[in-house]
Amino acid sequence: MTARAAATDVMGPPIGVNQRTQAQRFSAFKDALRERSLKSTSQRDDIARVFFANKRHISVEELYREVKQVNPGVGYATVYRTVRLLRECGLAAERHFHDGEARFENVEHEHHHDHLICERCGRIVEFANEGIERLQEQVAHKLGFVITRHKMEIYGVCPECRSGRVPRTASRRARDSSQT
Repeated sequence: MTARAAATDVMGPPIGVNQRTQAQRFSAFKDALRERSLKSTSQRDDIARVFFANKRHISVEELYREVKQVNPGVGYATVYRTVRLLRECGLAAERHFHDGEARFENVEHEHHHDHLICERCGRIVEFANEGIERLQEQVAHKLGFVITRHKMEIYGVCPECRSGRVPRTASRRARDSSQT
């Protein structure tokens, strides 16, 4: 990747990143179930498929509402336990942004990325920038630190909110929350 930033929001993963397909992630999920001697149920499968098809940072509640459209018999506790399993298997990453609610993202690519978060609509944009990563390493080295991990979250106002346009994600979130 060049020094220019690669960015994504609900549209998909950063450009130029090696991705695992939904089928590969689903297969890894099935392998994880077998390794743990857990049953592969239609409910777990539906939850995993909906999660892997998702391109945004999603809460358990949002995932539950989406899975209910596919499988009305699924329970909230089953969604919660399946998301926890996906996280334990390394197929989901848990994130906590400014609202404090746990959100989960697909671990579909093997690269580090950071987040821009709109404080008005909640839009989350992923980006990767090699220059920023190098600068962090330089600062850590200068101060005698060895970086073991980090996360960067930059909060601000997205272009749509600044211009008065309602972003797709905000209108979808409002529509989704009105269906509960």
